Amino acid sequence: MSEQQDVVEVLVTDHREVEEMFGELERMTGRYDEKVKLLAEQVVIELVRHAVAEEAYLYPAVREHVPGGDPLADKELAEHAEAERTMKKLEELQPDDEAFWPTMDRLMAEIRQHVRDEENDLFPRLRQACSEEQLKELGEKIQRAKKTAPTRPHPSAPDKPPANKLLAPGAGLVDRLRDVLTGRGR
Repeated sequence: MSEQQDVVEVLVTDHREVEEMFGELERMTGRYDEKVKLLAEQVVIELVRHAVAEEAYLYPAVREHVPGGDPLADKELAEHAEAERTMKKLEELQPDDEAFWPTMDRLMAEIRQHVRDEENDLFPRLRQACSEEQLKELGEKIQRAKKTAPTRPHPSAPDKPPANKLLAPGAGLVDRLRDVLTGRGR
């Protein structure tokens, strides 16, 4: 069994996986086929699961432990809300829609900026403020939350505890059932 990852390791791994999918999408720019649609769906699924887990555990920890954590968490939540609106729009588009590629480009730019902010500012500050044990515990909570998180954007859903922790697993169950029935994210 591998050693438990801390929260930064878990989230950076997620960032790299999404960036890989972005690179693949960029190589497909202008294509209008099923592979593009499936990859776009997978990107949204991964981003939503990641964001829900961060909102449930990472940002509350930032508020609690990092000096100046409240405005930092608020900024990250605002970026999540913007990206979630973009994902909602993207979810309604097909690759042959005129707005599909510009919307995908906007999402990639939003996420890349968000990742830079987290990795260059938030994560170093969190590492400095928390013990290794706290970081590993957060990593475990993030991984658990991703397993039950929604897979579709819900821009009007709560993004702060306790409401998000109560509602996300139910929305996640409904989303995963819808995904199975529609074949989304195969």
